Order: sequence, then C-alpha cells, then structure tokens
Amino acid sequence: MVLAPGGDAGNVSLLETSAPPQTTSRESALPRHVAGPRSTGWWGMVMLICTETMLFSALIASYFYLRYQLGPEWPPDGIEPPTLELPLIMTAILWSSSIPVHFAERAIMKGNQRRLRLGLALGFVLGATFLAMQLGLEYPETLAEFTPTTNAYGSLFYTITGFHGIHVLVGLMFSLWTQVRAWKGAFDAERHVTVQNFTMYWHFVDVVWLFVLSTIYLFPNA
Repeated sequence: MVLAPGGDAGNVSLLETSAPPQTTSRESALPRHVAGPRSTGWWGMVMLICTETMLFSALIASYFYLRYQLGPEWPPDGIEPPTLELPLIMTAILWSSSIPVHFAERAIMKGNQRRLRLGLALGFVLGATFLAMQLGLEYPETLAEFTPTTNAYGSLFYTITGFHGIHVLVGLMFSLWTQVRAWKGAFDAERHVTVQNFTMYWHFVDVVWLFVLSTIYLFPNA
C-alpha cells in the first residue's frame, strides 16, 4: 500500500502536488491543481478504503468460520480468552485521537493554520501511544501464552491485530507527512485535500478497530 506524496493532476494521487504539469503538444483541459471533496485524490482514498475494508472483512470472516468449525471451546487448546482491561484502554486512546484530527480538518477549512498543526500533533501522539501499548504491553503478554504458530487461533489473532497495527503505523507516517506540509504552509481554506484524505483514513482505522475489538476481545469473553 503506497501513499504517493504527489503527482500530476492527470494521475490518481492521494496527496496534493505543487509541481507543474508536463509540457505536451497541446494544453491539457484538466486543472493544474485538484481540490475539493470530489478531487481525484479524494476518490483515490475512497477506493483505497474500500479495498482495505474488503481485506479486513475477509480476515474477520475467516476468524468466525474457524470459530464455528472447532466446536464450543474457544479459544481452543486451553488458551485463555484475551483480557479486556488493556484493549479497552487502548480503544479509548485510539478513538480519542480522532477528535483532534477532526478539529484539525475543520480548522484548515476555516484557514486556521495553528489549530491544524495542533490537532494533527495531538492525534499523532495518541495514535503512537496506542501502537506503543500494543507492541510494548499487549503482545509480550499474549506471546507468553501463545504465538502465531501455536494454532490457527494464534495465527488469526496476530494477523488481524497486526494488520490493523500496520494500518495505524501507515496512518502515523501519513500524519507526519501532512504535518511537515502544514508547517510549510502548504494548506489553506481552499487547498487541503491532503488533510481531508488523512482525516478520512484515520477515521477508517479507528472504525475498523471497533470490529477488531468486538471480534478478537469481546466475542471470546461473551
């Protein structure tokens, strides 16, 4: 999954560009800069999210298929159901990160550069905290009991949570790129497609986590 940092107006790019179009034999009818809620970058992000939604859906469907194939004991082979305390704290942190990101987008729509930078920075810190807790606290605890190679349950547990963690990492990288451009003054009330796309992607990551939480953590404890 590649988030291209720029491209010609004729190419589908998830980020804005300030580079001029290449010289051709005749002037292109396309605009030099794409902006607004229906830009090519916006549609590119929508298609990316649709693709990622199908991938997560396939993984979660595989989890439930395995669950009902193995009988009433779940998790299998004597593995204890996941604890809920840490995942619920992580959920609160991740979902809280959407709030400053949302207000950052609202701020730049009004041309407020300072609040844009502040909101993006706060969202980044909260997202990084979630990922650090997953890697530094949750995984060491679960790896002490089972690994990805223990059984099919272990494989799906780490695949689903790890796949989401990768999306959080990509979102953090996207956030850094957006913040760098924000500090350079690349966005204003008319030009902020990159901010819109990042906000949409980050909200997607947060929503997907609710399905991961329900499937991996809440369902086995029901």
